[in-house]
Amino acid sequence: MHAITIPEPGGPEALVWAEVPDPVPGEGEVLVEVVAGAVNRADLLQRQGFYDPPPGSSPYPGLECSGRITALGPRVSGWSVGDEVCALLVGGGYAEKVVVPVGQLLPVPEGIDLATAAALPEVACTVWSNIFMIAHLRPGETLLVHGGASGIGTMAIQLAKAVGARVAVTAGSPGKLARCAELGADVLIDYREQDFVEELHKATDGAGADVILDIMGAKYLERNVKALAVNGRLVIIGLQGGVKGELNLGALLAKRAAVMATTLRSRPPQEKAAIVAAVREHVWPLIGAGTVRPVVDRTVPMPEAAEAHRVLESGDHVGKVLLLAPQG
Repeated sequence: MHAITIPEPGGPEALVWAEVPDPVPGEGEVLVEVVAGAVNRADLLQRQGFYDPPPGSSPYPGLECSGRITALGPRVSGWSVGDEVCALLVGGGYAEKVVVPVGQLLPVPEGIDLATAAALPEVACTVWSNIFMIAHLRPGETLLVHGGASGIGTMAIQLAKAVGARVAVTAGSPGKLARCAELGADVLIDYREQDFVEELHKATDGAGADVILDIMGAKYLERNVKALAVNGRLVIIGLQGGVKGELNLGALLAKRAAVMATTLRSRPPQEKAAIVAAVREHVWPLIGAGTVRPVVDRTVPMPEAAEAHRVLESGDHVGKVLLLAPQG
């Protein structure tokens, strides 16, 4: 098969479409012929040499894909050759074939075409596990999403609205904020022109956000704590603004608040399987009903993955950027 390889870390040009050995499914795994993959910021870090794949996993980037099952490993039940699926991966999505543990497979949701389904697994699992399984967002509460126009942000807006929460978002342009509003965001904050703490307090009569989903890390830590409501929960899932910051424990104590930080890729298979099962139970029906939809900015041929990485680095996209594998 062919896959995107990274012979040496570097810029987008470091991504090389090359012939590599076919993967072979082991016990409890299936082989998927990839139709599409999706680009995530973790892929950019891997390309730069800052985010190595876990030991024993595929060396190729790509944390989600869609395609068709072409072979079953030993002791696989519930799936058949020919099934159309999408999958949460530990790596290997930028390839024509990938091996997937059965616990990380999902059927393609009703009403979604096979290629577009590649936009779903990583964002759905990230949002559901963090906002609902960890932070326990409830109806009537306020969620603040940093990077509301990102793949994760566009999913978070829709899922939070679907369960009856109020959603505030930050984004870097009026155009992106308008897209967030179309998805249901109630409070729109241009982080380039406005202070999100001040704007959030205005919008909530001083109460703040019950849950904050943060991709910035250190840069926003102090202000995120200020933006939290009493009993608020801050969930950090990205470190675009640095890894070290000062935490005012007094402010946290006064609000009886919590700060949590999580990753998805390095979780053991049984934890990922539990998250995937929860997504299938809670999120897939909402997608099937049309309440929640994947947001795709554009598609790029997989051999031209370098261009997709440039798009993500520019920050001009809304939603997901997909890679289409060569067919036939």
